[in-house]
Amino acid sequence: MTKTTTKPLYFANQFGEKLAAYLDVPAEKSPAAFAIYAHCFTCSKNLKTMVKMIKVLAESGIAVLRFDFTGIGASEGDFSTTNFSSNVQDVISAATFLEDNFQPPQLLIGHSLGASTVLKAAASIPSSRAVVTIGASYDPSHLGNLLQHAKEKANAKGFAEVIIGGVRYKMQKQFFQDIENIKMQEIIRELNRPLLIMHSPEDETVPIEHASKIFRDARHPKSFMSLHPADHLLSNENDAIYTAKVIAAWVSRYLISS
Repeated sequence: MTKTTTKPLYFANQFGEKLAAYLDVPAEKSPAAFAIYAHCFTCSKNLKTMVKMIKVLAESGIAVLRFDFTGIGASEGDFSTTNFSSNVQDVISAATFLEDNFQPPQLLIGHSLGASTVLKAAASIPSSRAVVTIGASYDPSHLGNLLQHAKEKANAKGFAEVIIGGVRYKMQKQFFQDIENIKMQEIIRELNRPLLIMHSPEDETVPIEHASKIFRDARHPKSFMSLHPADHLLSNENDAIYTAKVIAAWVSRYLISS
């Protein structure tokens, strides 16, 4: 018997462009609360193991909206004009959509760069009561270090092209300038919400030291959960299931049931 139902949806970003989304909900009961999931850089709402994680959360009673950021996957818009700040606005637009059509989101979940995005967006989403980060970088400019060659080329010529996961992306100089201007320390210190930091010591994309710095700067209530032995993308389905079960248990004391 199907335990969850997936509803395809679209909502508008700040420029009126349609962002493609799915809402995963419990199949046989009303959701206890709604959440937003923000995917990693150039990933999508369809990343297999994250979809599994979200469905396990839905089975626990939490409805989750997952969507493609502007210019990614099935969403409209030009990826080359986006940046960290526009991603934050996409999350805020998602929250507005849920509030207008379902319920205001109480939980924000982000993966990798998406984790930094929800940390920043939380202050603009009054209904959010808790935040979960998975494989988060302490400083979004870490992505610029990973894409150093593209960054240097974009700074010199105005843009650069990179191939990630077999897909070619055009990145403008403004993207790297934007992530370098984001100061996460102040954002984390002023989060003013319960925070669950989830990270694997084996993460080779974003080292575990990033989680240590986030935990250091965050105020209580804050929690850290090791995702050993998972990789950055939670490629093993069992790691995704474990992550979802931990999130559901942790956040249960912070949510207000509908």
